[in-house]
Amino acid sequence: MARPEKEATVEEIKEKMGKAKSVILTDYRGLNFEQISDLRNKLRAQGVEYKVFKNTLAKLATKELDLTELDPYLVGPTAMVISYEDATAPAKTLVDFARVTKLLELKGGFVEGAVIGGDSVRSLATIPPKEILIAMFMGGLKSPLYGLARSLNQITAGLARVLNQVAQQKGA
Repeated sequence: MARPEKEATVEEIKEKMGKAKSVILTDYRGLNFEQISDLRNKLRAQGVEYKVFKNTLAKLATKELDLTELDPYLVGPTAMVISYEDATAPAKTLVDFARVTKLLELKGGFVEGAVIGGDSVRSLATIPPKEILIAMFMGGLKSPLYGLARSLNQITAGLARVLNQVAQQKGA
């Protein structure tokens, strides 16, 4: 590869990693073409890229992005799974795929700028999607409000019953 091509590739890696919400590094040794194509299609359906770059060029990009903590994971055959929208979706797909094939190794990566290891990628896969987390949070916020509304309603209903009994006694 000529130097201008290498520089262009480093710039491409920097651009992709700079815009990404998450990047997961995998070792794809042992996977055949069909399996890699299947994985790529599953990831593409989620708007996620599956790219293979030379480790030396990726290390140059991580150095310029100040993500040198990723360098230990950039050894051997490495593919980058780059997600621009949902940080957890590719982790779920990769963990499921690794469970089925028993060949795909999750090396590590970064999520929202924080470097994580392979075990953390597996943990990331257990987190519900963003929309569900927001719904759970909103439900948690609403619950005390509903409890307060019920309590206030019971107080006013009790007051109305007492006033009704007083009115019946006065009327008798």
